[in-house]
Amino acid sequence: MTGDRIALAVHDHGGDGPPLLLLHGAGRTLADWAAVAPRLTGRHRVLAVDLRGHGLSPAGPWSLSRVAEDIEGVLDEYGLPDALPVGHSLGGMIAVRYALDHPEVTPGAANLDGFGWGRPDQYVGLDPAVVAERLVRVRESVRDGLRGGPLPVDGLQNLLARERALSGELGIPYELLEKALLRSVRHTPDGRLESRPLRDDMRAVLAEIDSLDLFDLFARMDRPLLLGRALRPTPPAPGREWFDELTRAYGMGLARDLTALAARRTHVRVVGIDGTHAMLLENPGAVAAAVLAFAAEALTDPASVPFRYALPEPEE
Repeated sequence: MTGDRIALAVHDHGGDGPPLLLLHGAGRTLADWAAVAPRLTGRHRVLAVDLRGHGLSPAGPWSLSRVAEDIEGVLDEYGLPDALPVGHSLGGMIAVRYALDHPEVTPGAANLDGFGWGRPDQYVGLDPAVVAERLVRVRESVRDGLRGGPLPVDGLQNLLARERALSGELGIPYELLEKALLRSVRHTPDGRLESRPLRDDMRAVLAEIDSLDLFDLFARMDRPLLLGRALRPTPPAPGREWFDELTRAYGMGLARDLTALAARRTHVRVVGIDGTHAMLLENPGAVAAAVLAFAAEALTDPASVPFRYALPEPEE
């Protein structure tokens, strides 16, 4: 570590061509890209990283500016300062912010389903005041449910069982989920198992997400920007009908607002990807196809606009 910069864990997937840097979501690791990255290396040099405090990377105080320094360090080390950042969820938000902060070398950014919880007025058909109250409840629930830290004796087995159930629910190969989970677990100096990121680190991550005005960031981008959105909601669960109503309303608002943004900003490409928020694991082929198509344009002739993706019209 130099100053606030942390030497991140990197998976160099190899490949030949314009470089891509893959960034994972909050609480996840670079293992989420395991099925996507091989589909990119035929046309690109591909690196993936564990963000600070995640996976095999060291922890440290969490802020977007510090994360940007970490990323800059990786790209300098590999001699790839002009890599196109491609991120999922939190990683997508970071990709856009990084591109804005490094306009002289970064050719654009790709954000795959990194939209946070948005503004209350983006929830179609719901009273913004009601949405604001529900979002407080959502954020409290997320923070209360953070699991990072020491695991009980049977903790790893329970986590793996949960991943196996998720595999059946979403149709994701269990091996991908297992690999991703195990990268988030490490032995502590006293021999116990610990799940990462730790709770305090995740609280800091969530605070950073809540502080962002994402549509302001999108509007400020003056280079090619890919915005991909999951077309399928997370499967409903008994007892959380209010949450499912919230996510449906936000999905319609995102479709509306992203389509309007793309109409105003000719360098913005919007694509719907067949999958839930877990798209990297569910449908890696569709994710890779969207990234390859976007990169072919953004890295070849950013001034040209030969096509634009479009989301389906929001349902009323």
